[in-house]
Amino acid sequence: MADWIVERGIGEVRAARIEGGAIVEARIEPDDALRAGAILTARLVRRIPVRGEGIVAWDGGEALLHPLPHGVTEGATLLVEITRPAAPEPGKPKRARARPAAPDAVPRDAPSLADLPGARILGPFDPDLLGEAGWPLLIEEAITGQVAFPGGALSIALTPAMTLIDIDGDLAPAALALAGVRAAAQAIARLDLAGSIGIDLPTVGDKAVRIAAAEAVDAILPQPFERTAVNGFGFLQIVRRRTRLSLPEQFVHAPAHARALLRQAQRTGGSGERTLAAHPAVVAAIAARPDWTVAVEHTLGAPLALRAEASLAISAGHVQARFP
Repeated sequence: MADWIVERGIGEVRAARIEGGAIVEARIEPDDALRAGAILTARLVRRIPVRGEGIVAWDGGEALLHPLPHGVTEGATLLVEITRPAAPEPGKPKRARARPAAPDAVPRDAPSLADLPGARILGPFDPDLLGEAGWPLLIEEAITGQVAFPGGALSIALTPAMTLIDIDGDLAPAALALAGVRAAAQAIARLDLAGSIGIDLPTVGDKAVRIAAAEAVDAILPQPFERTAVNGFGFLQIVRRRTRLSLPEQFVHAPAHARALLRQAQRTGGSGERTLAAHPAVVAAIAARPDWTVAVEHTLGAPLALRAEASLAISAGHVQARFP
């Protein structure tokens, strides 16, 4: 198995596992993210005994605690271990999740992507190995939810219940089901999809094809995960442990687009001042972190200017150098 390549970027750490010159797994970790594995002191603000859960809070955050420890009253402090960050779903964002820490635990930070075993750490002045392996295309897939494969395409949609992957194309149903489910399994790993994932395949009457489609997932998708069989309607469900936000979940909001645009700025050729034109929300996210601008200017050896353009989509920011 290939080692991970880890890039310390502006406001985030990026990691990718590359095989045959292409990214097969990728992760993005914002610097301010609440990471699974962190142990911190929290206060129990609400008991929900009917569900065996509670809500804990600390300075700057809160989480749903499960299971609810016996004998801990509301207002008491306890050590908790984060198991999943908050999920920014439309309408009703999900709280972070936590569990009571082990009796001998002490407060600690969670491991970072930079701690991946065997990882090769890259800085802003190193060769753009992620870009050479297709990082811009990966980000485009995360933003649009559209993933092409020979003979068809995947449409990935985030819903409150699960991440749904629809397979469509011009191949015969059996061939499309097999090609599509292979592409879906690869996309799940590449885009770091987790939690409950549903794949909608073309309806295929041949049971052997449905079995082959399920086995293709087993052969491609790294363990651990659980899955169902492909039912008669062509639906397959996969469950992967969710310890961080997937790439598509991160690009629901402006800060992820801001960090991606700053990466583009760092890698843009030319000289002189760089102008970043972007949606106002993206510009605001960059302006709110002056340290980000300073870091990019240090890399470029040139000043950075921001220009808000309301006509641009949130993902349509671009960089212009004063001199080519």
